[in-house]
Amino acid sequence: MTNSLPTSLPLSKLVTEMQESATLKMAKMARELKAQGKDVIDLSLGEPDFDTPVHIKEAAKKALDDGYTKYTPVNGLLELRQAIVNKLARENDLHYTVNQIVVSNGAKQSVYNLCMALLDPGDEVILPAPYWVSYAEIVKMAGGVPVIANSSIEQDFKSTPEEIEALITDRTKFILYSSPCNPSGSVFSFDELQALALMLQAHEHVLVVSDEIYEHINFTDRHYTIASMEGMKDRTVIINGMSKGYAMTGWRLGYIAGPDWVADACTKIQGQVTSGASSFGQKAAAVALESDHTPTKDMVKAFHQRRDLIINLLEQIPLLLVNRPQGAFYIFPDVSAYFGRTSTGGYHVKDADDMSLYLLAEARVSTVSGVAFGNEKCIRLSYATSDEKLKDAAERISKALSILI
Repeated sequence: MTNSLPTSLPLSKLVTEMQESATLKMAKMARELKAQGKDVIDLSLGEPDFDTPVHIKEAAKKALDDGYTKYTPVNGLLELRQAIVNKLARENDLHYTVNQIVVSNGAKQSVYNLCMALLDPGDEVILPAPYWVSYAEIVKMAGGVPVIANSSIEQDFKSTPEEIEALITDRTKFILYSSPCNPSGSVFSFDELQALALMLQAHEHVLVVSDEIYEHINFTDRHYTIASMEGMKDRTVIINGMSKGYAMTGWRLGYIAGPDWVADACTKIQGQVTSGASSFGQKAAAVALESDHTPTKDMVKAFHQRRDLIINLLEQIPLLLVNRPQGAFYIFPDVSAYFGRTSTGGYHVKDADDMSLYLLAEARVSTVSGVAFGNEKCIRLSYATSDEKLKDAAERISKALSILI
């Protein structure tokens, strides 16, 4: 008699309770429909449709030719960390040492490192909603408790200091938000960040994690970070990276800048998880940070024009509520006026989840439900695609919504 393993071994409680990334799930569904020959317009994934600028790709090729194919220090190549220090001083008037920088395999790993390094079971993290889809799940993976500060389209999806303060307890470890925001595109102004910093003076045990990955895709006069507010630099961890501003999503390069003790802790975590990011990718990233930003500026100009295009089209759809976000490349319309309606084909839309599935089925437009971002009334559309596709997508969405009665 021989022993045999069961065909399916028990999975961990962590993975069985974890929610799948909604953005990746919808992108996968869109790809599957396209593979079946369906004409799908994918507005679900947050990825610039521009190619990485030529000079950055050439820097990676040169690094390969020069033999940069070996392991790097866990916290990143000194050359790249120095370029990040220079960038923060030049663009943000913030002064760090290279030892306060940790380069990771994407900004998502930076979030993971921070949560694993800072959270004990039961620690609370305040997430102003809407928030990026992975924040809550990563917090829970680390044993933390997400505490949601809700907001609405009427307040431009920005929680006030008073709303956040009402959620602070002795278990609050940090506040985690993005500006410009994924999914809403909202941007915190200098005055708004200053008001948040003033409120936090009375809560010295609370840190701030500021995700600034969309920093360069900003349609306001300039980008502001709470780390530059009085008394906040040593209480703030900045997350940033190369993906959005430099069209380098597939390169997987993110970084943090923060107090020494946080950087040391994240390096310790990363040393046991992935070690350093790719060597030749880091060499190219250093070139990107230190070189001419004209390609980035051109990309942002195109996104700004696309934002205006898609907003003008969506505003013509009855009952759809649309604001005018000041950054990133997303629109986060409130579609709740259509809840409870049924299409002429018999599809009943109960909530935002149903709405995203309905638009994929009826309009062949892939979006993401706002539920995944902590908002039950909205859906997220990415306008990181061509004008022609945006016009077509808006027309399809309008037609699909018009038959909900």
